Amino acid sequence: MTAIAAFLRKTPVIRLHDYFTGSGFTSLPPIDWTKPESEVVEPLIKAVDNMSDDEKQRVIMNAGQVAALADEPGQNALQNVVIDRAVFDTLEGANNRSLWVFLNEPDQFRKAEEVRYNDERRRGRSWNGFEVEKGCTVRRDAVSVAAFTKAIRDRFATPHVHVDVFDRHRVILDEQECDLVQVAVYREGRPEDMLGFDANSTLSRRIVKPVFEAALTYEADTGVIEVVANTLDDRKDLTSFMARDLLGIDFDEKHIPLREYNLSMLLKPFDFPTDPDDGIMGVAVKELRFMEVGERNERITLESMSGADRSIWDMAEQRINLDIGGAGSVLPVATEAPEWIITRARFTIKFHPGPGGGRGKSLTLTVTMPHGCNLKDMTPHERLIGEKYLRRWGILTDTAALGDLIE
Repeated sequence: MTAIAAFLRKTPVIRLHDYFTGSGFTSLPPIDWTKPESEVVEPLIKAVDNMSDDEKQRVIMNAGQVAALADEPGQNALQNVVIDRAVFDTLEGANNRSLWVFLNEPDQFRKAEEVRYNDERRRGRSWNGFEVEKGCTVRRDAVSVAAFTKAIRDRFATPHVHVDVFDRHRVILDEQECDLVQVAVYREGRPEDMLGFDANSTLSRRIVKPVFEAALTYEADTGVIEVVANTLDDRKDLTSFMARDLLGIDFDEKHIPLREYNLSMLLKPFDFPTDPDDGIMGVAVKELRFMEVGERNERITLESMSGADRSIWDMAEQRINLDIGGAGSVLPVATEAPEWIITRARFTIKFHPGPGGGRGKSLTLTVTMPHGCNLKDMTPHERLIGEKYLRRWGILTDTAALGDLIE
């Protein structure tokens, strides 16, 4: 009940009233909704605990769905698709907004879950991006969607496929937005058996048919299809179906270029310039991983701990004879400095405290040569800041005209 109690305490009583009185619960003990909020929540927690097992499980499941979209990425996903923005934008509290969409725009809530599913996996192991023609219109007529759906049925040998096609946007660099069309695909998998308990608490095998989800987006301005699905073959086939049936074009399987990172500027002390408006107090390099040129089987990692009285470059000069070009070099006159490359760097961007005081927030970036970065694991705002400065410092380099490349 801990998760349920947290959900009930974080959600306004007016929204809880809408949920419990409008969702067909028959086993909920009477609640006096007219009392002050402080006198409603605790009795409600006990009342939910006394509901029937089936209805209590439904509350647990719904609370989990609502809570999953109550963080920053979830709120962004809801904002992407909600229809009545005039109401949504005036609601106070993330749980309040999430539950309001769940109750009033259930189809849009599911689409927000689909947006979240896509964006969380973007640039991960189950993702690919392909370059196709720019400026296409995504077909949504019944014939085109039916052709796309049939192709999926035939490809995966399943009778049950559900497809959603909807408009959305994504925040990119400098708070600009790009317009996308997302296609969400649900398909039924092959029957599987699993152990479970029946109503008499008897352990038995039951047959289940899992549902697999996939997601595709098309950005007309760049001509990029991004796809999230289980395997590379699945991703290529789904993209081909979308190109043919929903865009009316050929699919040439042209992968969009990889993002590339360059850490060579960190071989010497670096100033990390920032804009005052971003409220950044400073940037500190906490870890560098070195590989000596010609010694590909060995790497050396140096880490600067909190409270260290010298920079990581001074440490590298002392420990591995890194030539940082300073006047106080520790190398003997006759000794030639080894040649190093940096294969990974970890640094922290520290922000000034907010208006309420306290400690300022920190953002830790880890970049691994040549294509790795933890930007994909961050919130949208953190990604914007991180990407802005990785570009500013010359660490993130683009190798193509596309503005949002693979990471």
